[in-house]
Amino acid sequence: MIWAFLTLFTLYFFCMMAWVYGFQKVRTFSFSELSDRSEGIIPKTRFSVIIPFRNEAENLPDLLKSIEKLKYPEASFEIIFVNDASEDNSEAILYEAIQKSKFSIKTIQNKRVSNSPKKDAISEAVQQANFEWIATTDADCTLSSNWLKSFDRFIQLNNPMMVCGPVKYESADSFIENFQELDGLSLQAVGVGGFGFNNPLLSNGANLAYTKNAFLEVNGFSGNDHIASGDDIFLMEKMKRTFPGRVQFLKSEEAIVSTKPQKNWKDVINQRIRWASKTSKQKSITSLFLGALVFLVNISILVLPILMIFDSERALVYLLLIVFKIITDFVFIQRSAQFFNVKISFWKFPLQTFVYAAVIFIVVLGSFRGKYLWKGRSIKKMT
Repeated sequence: MIWAFLTLFTLYFFCMMAWVYGFQKVRTFSFSELSDRSEGIIPKTRFSVIIPFRNEAENLPDLLKSIEKLKYPEASFEIIFVNDASEDNSEAILYEAIQKSKFSIKTIQNKRVSNSPKKDAISEAVQQANFEWIATTDADCTLSSNWLKSFDRFIQLNNPMMVCGPVKYESADSFIENFQELDGLSLQAVGVGGFGFNNPLLSNGANLAYTKNAFLEVNGFSGNDHIASGDDIFLMEKMKRTFPGRVQFLKSEEAIVSTKPQKNWKDVINQRIRWASKTSKQKSITSLFLGALVFLVNISILVLPILMIFDSERALVYLLLIVFKIITDFVFIQRSAQFFNVKISFWKFPLQTFVYAAVIFIVVLGSFRGKYLWKGRSIKKMT
């Protein structure tokens, strides 16, 4: 058994270090570094920004403030909010904002036709979009002032069909927020690392852009709209098959979108069960392999302390494996944290390591229930 653990943790280490290398391979795109290439570039890309929402009265004011600070020509973008049967005063907040805004903002109603409310909302908004480039974000996010400008320059210089952008969690340094921040950084490291190997694995609908023609050419979300989540990953997989080399990552500080963490552990678990419902349906062998590897290593982390008690002769080896896993994760996440300008403490990792392993175990068990709660709805998982 000891050799199985050693092999598993060694394989995990090399995979994580490979993804660190992939993350480093993706060149940082910044205005200053590309001044020679981008000098004189004026905004040409026109965006329809789609934002589905349901019961987001608490979050919409912050998002709207960030929208008003966008540094982009007023005539070159529109904001389309899609109301997904909100039961609070979200629409009233938007109505007031629309009256005051200098930008083109409108609200439309979602039309449910599938098991995925968010995909339905985006599909409906795409039909009504006036501009060629579709950008999506979430109602619990805030945008940087140069968000659209950075996408425009990247699009002009690289001619992509889809652009995936960086997302980070806001954190007030409470334990639950710190957990989500670290988890988010790890997912970003995996996502960006995949682009470094020209094999995109993850994307995030909170910061995503693609051409309307490309969306229509791949037939939108058809084929996966029975799965409630996955408006980002499944669409990316279809895009990269249809347009090889033209699905790219915008690794830029100016393009970062910030999202708010969940407030309690119940919502954290439900969110991750929702995520698991889409990642388990991915067709990428690499994604499935990484998912299985991460699961096995984290289950091992829960088992090793028990083995230290009942197999005391090898207790030191089991302890070293735990320490090895903690150090590996710290190095892995540190690269992502540096890009997002987030300071992380090594001394928080031991406890976070065990909590993360426990969350994964609970999420896997919860995924067998066949449904989960999200945004006040009971969502049934579909096969």
